[in-house]
Amino acid sequence: MAGHSHWAQIKRKKAAQDAKRGQIFTKLIREIVVAVRTGGSGDPDLNPRLRAAIQAARAANMPKENIERAIKKALGQEEGTNYEEAVFEGYGPGGVAILVHAITDNRRRTVSEVRHIFSKHGGNLAEPGAVSWIFEHKGLIVVPKKDEEKALEIAIEKGAEDTKEYESEVEIITEPSQFEEVKKALEEAGIEILSAKLTLVPKTLVPISDEQTANTLLKLIEALDDNDDVQQVYANFDIPENIMEKLNR
Repeated sequence: MAGHSHWAQIKRKKAAQDAKRGQIFTKLIREIVVAVRTGGSGDPDLNPRLRAAIQAARAANMPKENIERAIKKALGQEEGTNYEEAVFEGYGPGGVAILVHAITDNRRRTVSEVRHIFSKHGGNLAEPGAVSWIFEHKGLIVVPKKDEEKALEIAIEKGAEDTKEYESEVEIITEPSQFEEVKKALEEAGIEILSAKLTLVPKTLVPISDEQTANTLLKLIEALDDNDDVQQVYANFDIPENIMEKLNR
């Protein structure tokens, strides 16, 4: 899964760039609004999804005022846009399963745009349920390799489900119910957390060893990720590290 890890690093760098130009703020505000409305509360202590959304917003250095305004809009205390969630399932080059989560104010527009992106980059949309079963909800915490020994000891003690070691970082995978406890323990131990989120993790991976196929696949995922309505893109590819490095030059 080295290639998948490398892609995660690229996405984190991209998120930092997006934050500078405001795109990530737009997506985070939508997530906060929907989290409040679906969770039925503007209190993060009572609404786990909102708590995670606020943490992501703070990690992206979103001003506190923006977060508070988004919550007020969701509660109807300020005028705001009506958003709805949409999930798209499809296949990319090489038969890779792709799951797309979107938040939109115009479902018809989003469906059209997502379908066009899949088609343009050698993929296709599938029926609901076609690929969602491949992914399962997990907590994912990433720490630097330098803190590996201490982090793994704490993670195992607090009930982490699995760990994956890479060249420069370590992934700690938890059940959603254990996520906050493991994260808090790592923070209290002074361990740097590169990223921490509730996410979807693929049960199986599709190996992609052809450079052209890998290039087309990554362009598809990046195009989906760049769409303003798309919140998250999940895929089950495994691209060798040497190919990832070539494509990232």
